[in-house]
Amino acid sequence: MKKEQSRVQDVYQNIQTWLSETSDKEVRSIVELIEQAKSILIAAEQIPEQQVKQFISNLKYDLSDFYQQYQADIKHSVYLDILNESLWDNLAKITDKSQVEWSELMDDFQHQDGYHVGDFVGFGQLQCQTCQHCVTYSHANIVADCLACGGKDFNRISLTP
Repeated sequence: MKKEQSRVQDVYQNIQTWLSETSDKEVRSIVELIEQAKSILIAAEQIPEQQVKQFISNLKYDLSDFYQQYQADIKHSVYLDILNESLWDNLAKITDKSQVEWSELMDDFQHQDGYHVGDFVGFGQLQCQTCQHCVTYSHANIVADCLACGGKDFNRISLTP
């Protein structure tokens, strides 16, 4: 019981210290906030419960709709795709490429006949076996058709540290 009284006294002491250290402006701001909260509570008491439930239901629906639309916008955003690729490119520029080369070596052993459309590839450059066009991958990705000729088979080009 004494511990709880002591804890309550500590809380009150902390609040009192905080209030005494707070400037007049901050105190006025808190008082205004409390007054606004009172007026909102008074107004809320006058609204029928059914309207409050309907308002909450509508708010949940609107937030869900906003979230789904936001996710769709992100998925189809050219700007965010460019920003993402730019971020990966900048990270690739500061990477110790000799370490990356070692980590990609095991993957290269599994792809002795080269990389094909649909394969996963890590960091590095792939060269089209048909037209020698190079594609740079700055992060893990799925190999896509050659942009130049539509080729489907690639060889990895060694990194230069």
